[in-house]
This record gives sequence, structure tokens and C-alpha cells, in this order.
Amino acid sequence: MHLSLIGMSGSGKSHWSVRLAESGFHRFCCDEMIARNLSAELTRADGTAMDLGEWMGFPYEPNYKEREVRYLTHEIRVLEEILGFIADSAWDSGKNIIVDTTGSVIYTGETVLKKLCLHTTVVHFSTPPEIQERMLDVYKAQPRPILWRDLFSKEPDEANEKALARCYPELLSSRERLYEKCADVTIDYYTRNEDSFGVSDFLKEIEAAI
Repeated sequence: MHLSLIGMSGSGKSHWSVRLAESGFHRFCCDEMIARNLSAELTRADGTAMDLGEWMGFPYEPNYKEREVRYLTHEIRVLEEILGFIADSAWDSGKNIIVDTTGSVIYTGETVLKKLCLHTTVVHFSTPPEIQERMLDVYKAQPRPILWRDLFSKEPDEANEKALARCYPELLSSRERLYEKCADVTIDYYTRNEDSFGVSDFLKEIEAAI
């Protein structure tokens, strides 16, 4: 079984990809691979390491646009590398594979997305509107690399945090439509967060849908 998980940062993709890896799946984590590729840049002025979210920063900060472009370039390269492995039958040899994509996978272009859909079953982690505020609070407290793609704007005299709170639901709504378009299967927020919902249940949901 070849699976890829899509959805917003903070939707639980990494959590479930790790659980599947613990059950025998070969895991590809796009964020980790991008971070390795950008490792030379993930250093503060004092020489200590920073994570991808800190490096990317918020959309109102200097250099954000440049870093957004650089991140997406590396993301496309990483996905092409992963898909190359999956397409290689000599490497694959019947492996169960889980691809933990980034929240911005839907911006990688038609060619890459077609390959992802061809070589994996795409599982969408949907996020209901009532969870958005919680996700925004997490994002502000502990930034994750988010590509805004011109969906962030500031009104005259608007504070940065107010602009984030206003634009984040629009970003999520826009992305949810794109995720749904790519997905073979959708597992809703409440189902995948039930205490009793385990890996076997997760796989049964996918098998039933496809």
C-alpha cells in the first residue's frame, strides 16, 4: 500500500505517518527532507540551529516572499525524489509506503500532483472551521512553514496578529478546496482523533473508500 497524507500544517499528518511507520510502513517526511536540504541556512546569528518555521517566518516579515519561493523549490525537488523511489519497482519491492507531505503540497504544480495521485492513494485530513482558531493559536505560538501564496494582506493600520487572524481562515478554506480536489479518501478531524481509532481502523477507512 502506498499512501500520501495531505492537509494543513497541524492537522495530524506527522502523527499518523509516525504511527504507520511504527506498523511497518516506510516513511518519507517531506518537511524533514526539506530541512536537511536547507540545513546550511537554518542557523541563527549566534550559530545555534533554528527550525523551518522560524526560518520561514511570518508573511509580514522581511524576506518572507524569497523564503517562500525557496521552500517551494525544495519541496518540489523532494517530492520528485520520493516519487522516483516509489516508481522504481526494484527499490519498492512490495513495501508499504507513507508520504507525509507538507501543507503546501497543493502548490507544487500539476505534473508533481498527477504523479503523487498516480503512485499513491491520497488521504486528506480535513479540518473543520471550528478547529481553525485553535490551529491559528498554535501557528502563532510555534510557527510552522506556511506558504500563504498572496492570501495574506494587511488593512491600513491593522496589527500583524489581527491580519493573521483575519486571513488564516481564508487560507485554510482555499486550501481545503484544493486538498479535496486531489484526494482519493478524506478522513475527518473527529474520526481520526477518537481515542479508539487506531492504525487498523485508519487502514480500513482507506480500503473501504477505494
